Amino acid sequence: MAELTYRDAVVRAIAQEMARDPDVVFLGEDVAKAGGVFKATVGLYEQFGPLRVRDTPISEQAILGAAMGAAMTGLKPIAEIMFSDFLAVCFDFVANEFPKSRYMSNGQLKCPLVVRTGNGAGARFGAQHSQSVENWCMMIPGLKVVAPSTPRDVIGLLAASVRDPDPVIFFEHKSLYATKGEVPDGEIVDQLGTARIARPGKDATILALALMVPRALEAAERLKAEYGLDCEVIDVRSLVPLDTQTILGSVARTHRLFTVEENPRLCGWGAEIVSIVVDEAFYDLDGPPVRITTPHIPLPAADLLEDAVLPTAVRIVETVQKSMQS
Repeated sequence: MAELTYRDAVVRAIAQEMARDPDVVFLGEDVAKAGGVFKATVGLYEQFGPLRVRDTPISEQAILGAAMGAAMTGLKPIAEIMFSDFLAVCFDFVANEFPKSRYMSNGQLKCPLVVRTGNGAGARFGAQHSQSVENWCMMIPGLKVVAPSTPRDVIGLLAASVRDPDPVIFFEHKSLYATKGEVPDGEIVDQLGTARIARPGKDATILALALMVPRALEAAERLKAEYGLDCEVIDVRSLVPLDTQTILGSVARTHRLFTVEENPRLCGWGAEIVSIVVDEAFYDLDGPPVRITTPHIPLPAADLLEDAVLPTAVRIVETVQKSMQS
């Protein structure tokens, strides 16, 4: 067992899969000798060499076009899009090309690739570099969408993504790169489509993703200490496929549901989960589901303003406590 940062877990995960399978290759902007703009790929170039770890031009379309071609001809590429906001630049590949290749070729072409990308706010990068865009990808048939919150999950879920036969968008939260967690020794491989109960509880279910998971856990401890409310916190981890069994089972036990979403409120992933819960577990609910989100605005760069719009542990506590009283 070792303590790793989220950033170092990314390196270990990629190295694990590249050492295991010579068909795994890695490409992106400044990912080789420079070790990545977020220093999440340090040492991979030295370990695996220039044929398998490649710097690319500053062209998101070129990165994903090369990755798709490599995947269709037998390799298993991991491609980095530096900021998730830049998926908009190459969205034709994300929405129209590799998610549909196996379907449109009647299974003759496979596209086993992973797109890693830095997602989310908290680093004061402003409206064009701080968005949480997992909803953009969640809506596209043929894509799998993953967002880990811990170093251990980074390794297990990235390994599962690389080994998956379909394209996966792997969202790494920029504000989690420096956080630390215990990671077991040896190979770690998880299963896509599995949520994790991060904190058991009996009075309410709180769903969270990526950066919102530690904030939800902090809020749950405060709700217990200050109000006697015992909240279950579920780390959703995988939006597509979605672990509805764990979510519905938790709601059946606690009878209340809250979602904590960093993305803007309109069309957030929590809205989809709420619709599923209302469809399939309406009579288990003792009150209306409540979504705690970022407002539907561009993210400000000023630190005080950015902090004000993102869900915080304080806002989660206030919302849950008020809702449970009603």
